[in-house]
Amino acid sequence: MKNQNITVRLIVLNFLEFAVWGAYLTSLGRFLGNIGLGPQIKWFFAMQGIVSIFMPALMGILADRHMQAQKVLSMCQGFAGLFMCGAGFYCMQAGAGIQFAPLFALYSLSVAFFMPTIALVNSVAYNALELAGKDPVKDFPPIRVFGTVGFIISMLATNFVKIGGVAMQDSYTQLISSGILSLVLCAYALTMPACPTNKSAAPQNLLESLGLNAFTLFKEKQFAIFFIFSMLLGASLQITNGYANTFLGSFAADPTLADTFAVKNSNALISLSQLSETLCILLIPFAMKKFGIKKVMLIAMFAWVFRFGFFGLGKPDMPGVLLFVLSCIVYGVAFDFFNISGSLFVNENTDKNIRSSAQGLFMLMTNGLGASIGTLAAGAVVEKCGCFENPAAWPTAWYIFAGYALVVGILFAILFKDPQKKNA
Repeated sequence: MKNQNITVRLIVLNFLEFAVWGAYLTSLGRFLGNIGLGPQIKWFFAMQGIVSIFMPALMGILADRHMQAQKVLSMCQGFAGLFMCGAGFYCMQAGAGIQFAPLFALYSLSVAFFMPTIALVNSVAYNALELAGKDPVKDFPPIRVFGTVGFIISMLATNFVKIGGVAMQDSYTQLISSGILSLVLCAYALTMPACPTNKSAAPQNLLESLGLNAFTLFKEKQFAIFFIFSMLLGASLQITNGYANTFLGSFAADPTLADTFAVKNSNALISLSQLSETLCILLIPFAMKKFGIKKVMLIAMFAWVFRFGFFGLGKPDMPGVLLFVLSCIVYGVAFDFFNISGSLFVNENTDKNIRSSAQGLFMLMTNGLGASIGTLAAGAVVEKCGCFENPAAWPTAWYIFAGYALVVGILFAILFKDPQKKNA
């Protein structure tokens, strides 16, 4: 692949990757609520975390040692697309009789293969940029912006496109749309530059023979603290994905608020979060060089406090809706300054022969353990507050989430110090 078109090709790669996710991630909770599966929302979003405990690490091992990363990416997207299409077609066939078990099983198989692709796309992109003589810290964030653009376009399509007179955000068609995009990316991933593997490297011990070298990073105190707090902060990632749309939809019970834009077009409102994310990605190179990983992650942690707090304070009408808008604006900082900066930090501070595994480990701690524990805990809070029975209880839940993020931020400020950057 020629150097002059690598940026364009990586833009398309990231666009498709996050378009797959954006087709359903923020609207799935609303659809599940519509079909009577509201209490099971937490399990659908927790499953993304549960599979991330082991699948990204396993696929990272495969990519580091046995199979080129771009081929692993293609394989994962292929299976993810087939199973997600299967989930959508099951809902179409079942009609009003959709059952939790078959839908959840097909969905779970799909996300099991999709979640590793987030780390794999990073590894494929970093490799392609290095082969082209570019600096990933400087050149990747502007490319990653187009991943968020893809997410936003998928969200807006899900909000505004109607099939059979029903908006996709209220229908199973969002699942089919996501599956089709996965299959497109399955083919496209094979056009990426070949990533190196270490088939010829002789393993020195059991960890190395299994490709689990990245776990040795826990021997370094500050890396261990970094990964532990990645898990704690990862607990915040899926809370608004799982419950923000459901929360906004709950205002429909109030006749004076039912026709407001925030209620009728909640997915479009939430897409402002991704628009903010797009702009904030461009700040990452400056922020990383100016402040370092500790301050950047602290900014992210306190942004989560405001993200949740503004949801608790807001209402769909004026002027309360402006607080929802502010929540969406700070989301860009909360997400990017943690997820993207954390991924770049791992890439810059680990040896080349374990980078894919290290990215998988970062995914395990954030989107795996953190997201699964956080989603189940959030579901327990929402149910304990009685939000489904009494929509007026939602602010209490959001304030609890904000308090959690505040405590995590304070502890991180006390315990974490930047490790020295590795040169290897």
